[in-house]
Order: sequence, then C-alpha cells, then structure tokens
Amino acid sequence: MRTTPHARRRSTAAVAAAALLGLTVTGVAAAKGGEPGDDTGGGTTAAAAGGNYAVTVNGTTYDPAPGKDAKVSGVRMTGPVTVKGVHTTFTLDPRTLGVYDYTLTGAPSPERLVTAPTVVFASKVPSLSAAQLAAPVLDLQVRDDTLVALVRTSGGKLKVQAKDAPQGGIFQMEPEFGTAVTITHQLGPTLFYFVNPFTGKVNFGNGIDAVTSAQSATGAHQMLLGKDSPQVATRTQQTGSVTTWSVASGGRLGGVLGEDAIELSQGATNCVKDCQAQNRINGSLPVPPDPTNPTPIGG
Repeated sequence: MRTTPHARRRSTAAVAAAALLGLTVTGVAAAKGGEPGDDTGGGTTAAAAGGNYAVTVNGTTYDPAPGKDAKVSGVRMTGPVTVKGVHTTFTLDPRTLGVYDYTLTGAPSPERLVTAPTVVFASKVPSLSAAQLAAPVLDLQVRDDTLVALVRTSGGKLKVQAKDAPQGGIFQMEPEFGTAVTITHQLGPTLFYFVNPFTGKVNFGNGIDAVTSAQSATGAHQMLLGKDSPQVATRTQQTGSVTTWSVASGGRLGGVLGEDAIELSQGATNCVKDCQAQNRINGSLPVPPDPTNPTPIGG
C-alpha cells in the first residue's frame, strides 16, 4: 500500500491539463449565447481549465462557445436536466430537486482521481413537501466549465453551482425555503465514508491507492478522497454510505474532492446569502498523507 505523502502538483496542474486536454463535449445541439465581457467566473476559458459543460433542458442542449454564456430564464421544467462535462456528469430531477448519479468520468488529467467513470454520489436529495416542490421553474447560466442552476418553486428555491473539474470545491447545493431542509447524501456503490486517521474528520473514497505516472503512463491517478462541505448545516446521521444534513435556509452543502478534502482547514463561515463555491485554495494549507486501508464507518 502507498504511504508516501500526497504529491503537491497545483503549480503545474493547469498548464499540464491545458496541454493534455483538448476536449469538448460533442454530438449535441448547441445553443450559443452571451456577450464579450459578460464574465462572472474570472475569465477562464474551457481550454485553459480543461472542462466544458453541456446542459440539456427540455430537449434543448446549451453548450456555449468558449468564453461565452448560455442563459435561460423562467423555463418550466418538464423533465430531468442532464449535465455532461469532460470530468463530471449528473442529473437534476425537478420531481425531487435532487441530484442523481454525480459521476467522475476519469478523463485524462494530472489531477484525476479515477481512470474510469465512477459514481461518487448516487443521490443528493432534499426532503421537501409537495407544496415546496410545486411548479419548478429554471434559471440557468452555463459558461465553459461552470454552471449555476436556480430552481424556483411555489414554496422556495434551490441553487446548484457546479464546476467541471477532476477535483477541488466543484459542487454546491443551496436551499432557501424559509426553514431548515434535510438533505440526504447517498454515495455511489463503490465508495464509503470513513474517519481519516490523520485529521479525525469524515472523508469518503473508494480506498484505492494512488498510481504515479512512473508506475503507469496511462493509468496514473491520485487517491479518490472527498468530503461533504457544510455551511450553516448540521449533520444528523452518518453511516458508511449515507450522510443526512439539516441545512438552514440560505445555507449550503458543498462537495470537495482531492487535496482540498483532506487539508487542515478551519471550515466554512456562517454565510447565508450569495455563498460561493471555492474552486481552489492553491496549496496554502498543509495536506497530510493519503490514508492507508481506510475502514468504512460502521464496517
């Protein structure tokens, strides 16, 4: 088993990824949109970041040109919204406002955590009443490797923010229904929650050791490690495969993968308005070694 410290490669990852990943999502009917300078994500193009989202809503796919936005507003949702990226894919279902089959694709990248499609979360589902779920309407913005989806219903709203990257702070759900909402996370079939012996915190992963490029030119990957990232949220249940959270209205429940999931950080502040998913901490905090033979909680 691998016991050496986790290699830190953030300073070269973006350059290497740009050289390695000339990838786009093909075979879709693209809806182009946006104007020059209409940037809310720092001006990073899909080619530089190595990711690209194509989002299908009611049979129409939105996949804007690099550096452009695709925006829709007030669309009545008639079926699941499918999100396909280079590194991540998932589905948003208006019947529950849940996210399903959140998957890492294993696409080539110096930062990848898997080498084949792997379901990280089978589901992330808020517990909402029929009144809270009634008449879902979607506002969507897609730009290169980022998306913001705001679902407004008769009883409140749910915001989903996502970034198409192999690791980092790349997913966030933010419910706002005037009261706390229970959100249940069900891991994919090959993953499990465990207590990290180096940090004492709960992580999730599949227990498979990293493979270096020296060990395999084509099969290199970092260890799959992640954590739930709560903000104004309280964990109410924890098993080896399921975590339940009570999230305050305007709070959020994020998802962090890779080195950011095991860094020795202090956790989130109590933000309840316009909270933003942070994509990287740029190696500013210490990272402990990868765990060896992690044991599922309750296992």
